[in-house]
Amino acid sequence: MSIIKIDIDSPEFQARLEKTIKFTDKVCETRGWVYNPQEEVNEGVQMGLARNKMMYNKLFCPCFMVEEVDGKPQSVDDRICPCKPAIEKEIPEDGTCHCGIYCTPEFAEAKKLEMGLEEAVHTHSRGLTQEECESLLNQGELDGDELVALLEARELGMVKFTLVDVREHMEWQMGHIKGADKLTPTSSFYQSLEEANLSKKEVNIVYCHVGSRSAHVAGIMRDMGYRISNLTHGIVSYGGEISR
Repeated sequence: MSIIKIDIDSPEFQARLEKTIKFTDKVCETRGWVYNPQEEVNEGVQMGLARNKMMYNKLFCPCFMVEEVDGKPQSVDDRICPCKPAIEKEIPEDGTCHCGIYCTPEFAEAKKLEMGLEEAVHTHSRGLTQEECESLLNQGELDGDELVALLEARELGMVKFTLVDVREHMEWQMGHIKGADKLTPTSSFYQSLEEANLSKKEVNIVYCHVGSRSAHVAGIMRDMGYRISNLTHGIVSYGGEISR
């Protein structure tokens, strides 16, 4: 399966996106949930849902892979929005679904407070020593400031790694982290991973929109023998330069 390219500016996609937003509005209204206070999270999930509806005629959760089973597309764990795991476990226990779009009012209020604190604390990145670079790359999770610093260090020849975007082609076109080396969309992950020909000796840092897809992919790649680090909160948490 090659990378499927959808024109996000096309009338067809925009019409589907409008219907999808009405759908997620209704889900919140009927279940007493609220949207994530991070608008970028909601926009990304809504676009992913619209994309999957166009591609597969089902509102598959965009944070999970879609594979063919007996010739028919099927999402991992049958994740169709709003999915059973979100309704029965994730939102009651964690306050939010895996994709992050639906939240309890209490979770949303706490998230707003957290966002304010993070903005105050993470004002800028700083240069890293060689030892700090190696230490960071051995961690499984990175925040936005740490990735900014690592990219700066890579430009100086202090460290080597590959930065891999696991979002979809249309998201890449809208904007991707400057310095990203590969695009391996989650929807066609195994095929695009083979084409990417990533090294298992050097660290591969993966990222997506909010960190959920990349965390899922990171676990799979670790099991395959790759050295992996994940941008925990995705591109929405990244304060460095974005390329378009």
